[in-house]
Amino acid sequence: MLHLALYIIGGIVLLSILAYLLQEKFIFKPEKLKQDFVYKYDAPFEELFFDVEPGVRINGLHFKMEKPLGLILYFHGNSRSIKGWAKYARDFYRYNYDVVLVDYRGFGKSTGKRNEKAMLNDMQFVYNHLLTRFPEHHLIVYGRSLGSGFACKLASDNKPRYLILDAPYFSFKKTIERFLPILPVKYVLRYHLRTDKWIKHVNCHTYILHGTRDWLIPISNSEKLQALNPRMITLIRIQGGRHNNLPSFPEYHNFVRDILQY
Repeated sequence: MLHLALYIIGGIVLLSILAYLLQEKFIFKPEKLKQDFVYKYDAPFEELFFDVEPGVRINGLHFKMEKPLGLILYFHGNSRSIKGWAKYARDFYRYNYDVVLVDYRGFGKSTGKRNEKAMLNDMQFVYNHLLTRFPEHHLIVYGRSLGSGFACKLASDNKPRYLILDAPYFSFKKTIERFLPILPVKYVLRYHLRTDKWIKHVNCHTYILHGTRDWLIPISNSEKLQALNPRMITLIRIQGGRHNNLPSFPEYHNFVRDILQY
């Protein structure tokens, strides 16, 4: 029994070391683009580059309306790049809103070594730049899945008009623990993205959209977030929605329209 226990402990230690060293390969699934890649879309847009610091350049796309009612700053999930995520911009510019999407470090054309603090600083840098072009009360921050943590932190440190979270997690650590229950995730994980902590400091109204059949991040995550400040957080349940298909539901688009036209 002692030998078995030692084998089990040794196995957990080995898995913990591997998880610590390789976790970025599991958390982030970036699509990398060549620097000379040319974006092509039907709607008018401008390619953006944010030079945060030497060796760090954040790439973005700005879909432009002639007389926008505001601007949506969109933070995407943990996979692909803005090349593919840009198709969702139409869900917002159809209501006469400008849309800016940005890639995290190592995604698309964006450069720089990833870590949580640096990535959060990148998003604040982008936000500050947008403030030179738009009044802050015209800015709406939208975070999808992994991006909900970045969006929530940004809204907690600033004063946008609204915060919109799409399939957010209550605790990134607990989300990872669901899939790695035997590991000491608290000590292994280098990304904590404390949505549950930051949302308490968001002063604007927050709208949460979540599918009732989301298996990856169950809707209970959003219910817990709403319970932290029910007066300032509206939870919108998309009946039958899963993690990656909310835009296929007419209800999703109806709710987005109502939020933007409010």
